[in-house]
Amino acid sequence: MTADDFGALLVARYSCRGYLPDPVPQEVIAAVLRDAQAVPSWCNSQPWQVTVCGTEETDRLRAALTEAAQSGAHTGSDVTFPTAYEGIYRDRRRTCGWQLYGAVGVEKGDRAGSARQSAENFRLFGAPHMMLVKTPKALGPYGVLDCGAFVTAVLLGLTARGLGGIAMASVAGFSPLLRDWFDVAADRDVLCGIAFGHPDPNHPANGFRTERAPQAEVVDWRW
Repeated sequence: MTADDFGALLVARYSCRGYLPDPVPQEVIAAVLRDAQAVPSWCNSQPWQVTVCGTEETDRLRAALTEAAQSGAHTGSDVTFPTAYEGIYRDRRRTCGWQLYGAVGVEKGDRAGSARQSAENFRLFGAPHMMLVKTPKALGPYGVLDCGAFVTAVLLGLTARGLGGIAMASVAGFSPLLRDWFDVAADRDVLCGIAFGHPDPNHPANGFRTERAPQAEVVDWRW
């Protein structure tokens, strides 16, 4: 693979929010995870642990998450969510949100429309599969950092195979439900979910791409 190939793969990846119902063969998923296993980690600890759901289990889980979201039950996250998005981070978040709303036809002030789109998180965007990523509590922020590299590699591996995926903190906000559902060990934190499958090319939510900050905003050269 050339540097150009790698750059093209990064640019091709996007957060897929609409899927075809076709399942992904287990051997393909296993290959994605095998490749992701090669990412670096602190002291080679490889802290990620993943539970992967087939189509029937994913359907059961989406129903449970949707019911929990509607009732407000089973809420709580193991890893602290951001306390605030301020300044440029708030601006980037808002821009992404309005790009999504614009793509799916939700106008400013349409609270019912925004609520429907938000509920798609708990429907897992209709994906045929979901994987849950967990990390040891004892490894703290560095374990979470390592798992972030793993999640990125999974998403790139899906893209390289013509598949789509989206990393989901939203489901981690229902950690009590997920811990019971998947019998997560007490010494591990629920970190995030990844919904994935074959992208629906005609789904409007897949029709936009987020922008990236210019390098001058994120790099301080000390040459």
